[in-house]
Amino acid sequence: MIVYGSLTNNSIGKLFIAGIIPGLMLTGFFMLWIAISSLASGKVMREPKVPLDQRLRSLVHLIPPMVVFGIVMGSLYFGIATAAESAALGVIAALGFVLQSGKLSWELMRNCFVSTARVSGMILLIIAAAFILNLTISLTGVAESMTKWVAGLGLSATGLILALIVFYLILGMFMDVLSMQVATIPITYPIAVALGVDPIWFGIFIVLMCELGLITPPVGMNLFVVHGIRPDRGGIEDAIYGALPYALIMILFTLLLMAVPQLVTWLPAHM
Repeated sequence: MIVYGSLTNNSIGKLFIAGIIPGLMLTGFFMLWIAISSLASGKVMREPKVPLDQRLRSLVHLIPPMVVFGIVMGSLYFGIATAAESAALGVIAALGFVLQSGKLSWELMRNCFVSTARVSGMILLIIAAAFILNLTISLTGVAESMTKWVAGLGLSATGLILALIVFYLILGMFMDVLSMQVATIPITYPIAVALGVDPIWFGIFIVLMCELGLITPPVGMNLFVVHGIRPDRGGIEDAIYGALPYALIMILFTLLLMAVPQLVTWLPAHM
């Protein structure tokens, strides 16, 4: 979302807020599929029953992440802070919880700083390259020519999105997420906006398509992650076949967002 917002000059805060309802719904659909498939196979795994008082005492561990999440998303939604400021508030809250737990040390801080510098440096280099690509495309008139060409085909917004689903599904099989965003957003975004697609809705659509690329073979990064942590060390084809239902759910969920775009646009409209 940060890359999309930076490339298209859209509010990153609104993008994060717009993803709340779709994210919760998609998680619910995944959980529903897991429950249905487990019951249908007859191999339902039951965890040992935990006494109610023990479960209630365990809820205290949810307080820190809920507080950090509430500070970050709450400050964004109510317009108290920008995306960068809300992230800083979240960091301060997280430091407070670490300090309270007695685990704050210079070694921990050093590891956090080094990891942050590595990830931030990688992202900034990608964004810088994306801006150069975006500028090049703008100066050469490629985006404008593509927009006029697609508009001349007489495609509706729905037709364009359906075509892009197929396009990103195929592209996600061979490219990683950041490369796909940098290479395609400068071209697809102006076309979609020219056909009347809401920019925030399109951002959530792009994120969904990129996440879909993470579980589609042969270059699905999450497939290799799941395969790497399997205790039985089976073949990667098991992870591929296991991911297919979730890929189908994501495609169907995208169609649902097309039919009911308010699932994405309702929360940002009330910021």
